[in-house]
Amino acid sequence: MMPAQDPLFGAARRLREANDRLRREVAAHEATLRELEVARRDLEVRVAERTKELSIVTARFETALRGAKIYVFSQDRDLRYTWFYSPRGDGADMLGRTDDEILSSPERDFIVAVKRRVLATGSPQDCEVPCVVPDGRAPFALRVDPTFGPDNAVDGIMCAAIDMSRIRSLESEQRRLADELRTALQRYQTALRGSKVTVFTQDRELRYTSISNPILGRRIEGIIGQTDECLLPLENRASIIALKTDALESGIPQHAEVSIAEGSGVRWYDLHVEPLRDDAGSIVGLICASVDVTERKEDEAHLRLLMRELTHRSKNLLAIIEAMARQTARSAGSIDAFVDQFGARIQALATSHDLLVQESWHGVLLHELVRSQLGHYLDRGESQVILNGPAIVLKPEVAQSLGLAFHELAANAARFGALSVAAGRVAVTWQRCSETEGRGLEILWSEDGGPKVREPERRGFGRMVIERSLTLSLAADVDLAFAPAGVRCRLVLPASRFSAQ
Repeated sequence: MMPAQDPLFGAARRLREANDRLRREVAAHEATLRELEVARRDLEVRVAERTKELSIVTARFETALRGAKIYVFSQDRDLRYTWFYSPRGDGADMLGRTDDEILSSPERDFIVAVKRRVLATGSPQDCEVPCVVPDGRAPFALRVDPTFGPDNAVDGIMCAAIDMSRIRSLESEQRRLADELRTALQRYQTALRGSKVTVFTQDRELRYTSISNPILGRRIEGIIGQTDECLLPLENRASIIALKTDALESGIPQHAEVSIAEGSGVRWYDLHVEPLRDDAGSIVGLICASVDVTERKEDEAHLRLLMRELTHRSKNLLAIIEAMARQTARSAGSIDAFVDQFGARIQALATSHDLLVQESWHGVLLHELVRSQLGHYLDRGESQVILNGPAIVLKPEVAQSLGLAFHELAANAARFGALSVAAGRVAVTWQRCSETEGRGLEILWSEDGGPKVREPERRGFGRMVIERSLTLSLAADVDLAFAPAGVRCRLVLPASRFSAQ
């Protein structure tokens, strides 16, 4: 038989069960508290890190705004300033105020209209306006963005105003420098076009990258991108490429005079080659200056020729002077007559030489040669001398002999012929011979209106110069006739003795 259940025994059991449940709940709460404490400490660390990061970002942001002179601010729908950042550190007195209270005309109306347009449309706006700053007036670039509330309605604006003074100053300086550079470049290009200097650059493969003037018979656009292998004649290519390669490999400037065949001739260039370096100092190509010295080389060759010719002609001239002295002495009746005649002949030679010197011994115009020997008669009020003929350039060796012949003809005409009387006339004409005659130039000397002419009894120096010297030295055909009406002299020079101007 089971004993009767004790009420106290049941109550104690329930109490123990309740205590067990309580202990389990407390243990669970303690674990939760520990987790919460760990979470709190972790949150505090993260908040501290984020606060530090935010502080750094804010400092960087403010540094950037100060360096760029950017003002940032916000306004509500009434355009009342709710926040303001100034790179100067001022602006706190603007909070709670509106543009109508702060800005002055005329920019105020324009700025307010832009901001109200953003509030009305919800679309950002950009503009540039002048504003008053402590240092005076400055241009500002204004950016206006709308801000939105919880209901996604526009509740204000956020603005950034950038001081453009330094930018405008830099732009002005850039324009000034660009103008100066453009002017300097124009002067440089003008100087190069007006000179015989060509400046060009090439890369390491000797490909032309720029050039100032056309060369080698090609236009600039036909040179850029090409190499020396493509442009230079085969006979000149190796030496020029070797010069440039030396500059590329050694880094040392090179200099030389080079010749380049162009068409049927040769042109000479004074070529200077320097390595072209980049910012790091590495050689990336060449910069070259080429001066056309063809004329100088031709002048040097002509000078050498002249020196040889001068030596030869000096000997010939001395021989001519000696012969003149001998022949003049034979025909002169007295010392005074010898001095006069010999001096006049020396002066005739000197006059021809003066003309040659003026033309650098390249030749003498026939018209000028005749004028030089008959100038005294041409300068008279009613000239007794008529000259007529095309422009003909006589070679140097012709001018000397022909000048002396004209002198002798003029001297004879002045003593015995047409120039000895006022009514006398001398005509000197010349023309190119017809092709059927097979000769070059015909020169005619004819006298009229002078005393009656008689054949000289003996052959004097003048006749010898005309008939013998011209025939031997110039291979000329000479026909000298002493007609009663006046002396006639016909000279025919070979085509090799002259050229048309």
